[in-house]
Amino acid sequence: MFAFFQNLPVPLQAAFLLTLSNVFMTFAWYGHLKSLAGSPWYTAAFISWGIALFEYLLQVPANRIGFTHFNVGQLKIMQEVITLAVFVPFSVFYLNQPLKLDYLWAGLCMVGAVYFIFRGA
Repeated sequence: MFAFFQNLPVPLQAAFLLTLSNVFMTFAWYGHLKSLAGSPWYTAAFISWGIALFEYLLQVPANRIGFTHFNVGQLKIMQEVITLAVFVPFSVFYLNQPLKLDYLWAGLCMVGAVYFIFRGA
């Protein structure tokens, strides 16, 4: 499995790790709103920190790998697009929030950000 991952192009390696990282990040930042709603905030904080550890264990290599191909601005925009792509389904399906057109408009703004940050590449 690891050899397969290393044979992927660098942009795919970075995107894959950033996506996994964002799944952990989203659960760390927002999962407690549903699963630990009745717990004290400090319990949620400690559990979230534990989850966030896995985010960092994926985020750091994702950025190190990605930086061999992208500049830091491109990495950041890539991460933000992935964050939105992970957050919207999480919000709708896990937190049972309504799907709003605002997500579409935010996504279109992100498309603009991607265009501007990658157009000189």
